[in-house]
Amino acid sequence: MQPIEVGTIAPIFSLKNQNDELVNLADTIGKQYALVYFYPKASTPGCTVQACNLRDSDQILADLNVKVFGISPDPVKRITNFVTKQSLNFDLLSDEDHAIADAYGIWGLKKFMGREYDGIHRISFLVGLDGKIVHVFNKFKTKDHHEVVIDFIKNM
Repeated sequence: MQPIEVGTIAPIFSLKNQNDELVNLADTIGKQYALVYFYPKASTPGCTVQACNLRDSDQILADLNVKVFGISPDPVKRITNFVTKQSLNFDLLSDEDHAIADAYGIWGLKKFMGREYDGIHRISFLVGLDGKIVHVFNKFKTKDHHEVVIDFIKNM
């Protein structure tokens, strides 16, 4: 696993969201920054904390001109339930075949409780107005992810 680097043109995606609608990263480029955050599985404790903190930071992120996209290998039905249950106010996208995770370089070997398997690594990317990666967030805890992102953007 080797995440794409700062300065790289962000892989464009077109994925289904919680409403079964296609969402395109290209529609955001040139208008807003995009926070593309990858998470392993909807409705798990860490993913819920991370998503709810981003939900609660919606106005701050909007004031900073940032649109949030959460991506996981979950099917649309699972992310729909997650969005509804947690009242999330941003798009969660289904990458069931993990093609976009592969394109961003964050699908790979993971270890959990002595077991090894392939999966999404919890990494986020800030995409600039020009479509290039501005920053890779790979050192954070789920509970402070939103703060790390907001602090970085405020200090850009």
